[in-house]
Amino acid sequence: MRSTKYQQYYNRSVIEVHYRVAKNLSQEELEGRMRNEAGLGPLSIIFVIICCIIILENLLVLVAVFRNKKFHSAMFFFIGNLAFSDLLAGSAYIANIFLSGSRTFRLVPVQWFIREGTAFIALAASVFSLLAIAIERYIAITKVKVYGSNKTCRMFLLIGTCWVTSVLMGGLPIIGWNCMDALHECSAVLPLYSTRYIFFVVTIFSIILLSILILYVRIYLIVRSSNQQATNSAAYALLKTVTIVLGVFIVCWLPAFSILLLDTSCSMASCPILSKADIFFGFATLNSALNPLIYMLRSKDMQREFLRVLCCWGLVQCGRSSHPCMLQLKSSSSMEHCTHKHEPQSTPIMQDCTTCV
Repeated sequence: MRSTKYQQYYNRSVIEVHYRVAKNLSQEELEGRMRNEAGLGPLSIIFVIICCIIILENLLVLVAVFRNKKFHSAMFFFIGNLAFSDLLAGSAYIANIFLSGSRTFRLVPVQWFIREGTAFIALAASVFSLLAIAIERYIAITKVKVYGSNKTCRMFLLIGTCWVTSVLMGGLPIIGWNCMDALHECSAVLPLYSTRYIFFVVTIFSIILLSILILYVRIYLIVRSSNQQATNSAAYALLKTVTIVLGVFIVCWLPAFSILLLDTSCSMASCPILSKADIFFGFATLNSALNPLIYMLRSKDMQREFLRVLCCWGLVQCGRSSHPCMLQLKSSSSMEHCTHKHEPQSTPIMQDCTTCV
């Protein structure tokens, strides 16, 4: 029975059947969708442009972190990991747009699973990266010695765990957790996915969001109860960034999570808003565009590095300097030192530069 199920992964008619049943389409409506050869609509074009911006700005973050040794510290490695996951999210969403519509019905199920699974992997990696950053901030603010001079592998182990877990979570449907053998369990938004799987994913992400919230509340309480002066600019910079991060994440993802939760308990016939799910997912993708602004542009040194990279690429005017790519930065942002000055000298990977995010 199981071998028959996996053989269906290469049967193109499976997608037609699942879309017709899960989306409550008549045979005529299904055939109309299959024949529709219209190009990208205005909304899709807008989302493609946004995704291109996401890719470019996160690539800029990665190049800036890679080329400047000032940013070779734990915090910036985590931020680079977040940038890479957001870059993947933008790329996956572009691929999803160009493989949707009538082109969906030219795919075999295994291709469909890869299309959607890549987007889920990118989402999971982005969420886990946010959690890793929250954990790192909590460790830094509580001055817990985790990153020893010979134990930086712990940081990379956390990053590796982030990706292994993300790939596993996004790959569960293609492994077998789908509704190929149970049409009545199929999602209306993602017709080959089981509603149980979608509920599982939303639950995990909600737990992660709650964990991030708890960690940042703890950070807030520690800052408020510490011996720092109430007007300490670094402490307030931290609290302001935390507020922005949580606010943007919730605003961007809450509508998409709500649609997915609705999808687990409501059919397309009863909840026609499910047919507009693409809009909610597109709005959620904005989070990947805003993350570099939130995490990077609050550092003056990173802003200057951005300008240097853009100058090297010939995208901005270089000014008077004849060698803008070779200039060395001097730390001028108080945010780089908000937690560093209290950290022990035996933790070199945290000494060079730490940004309060």
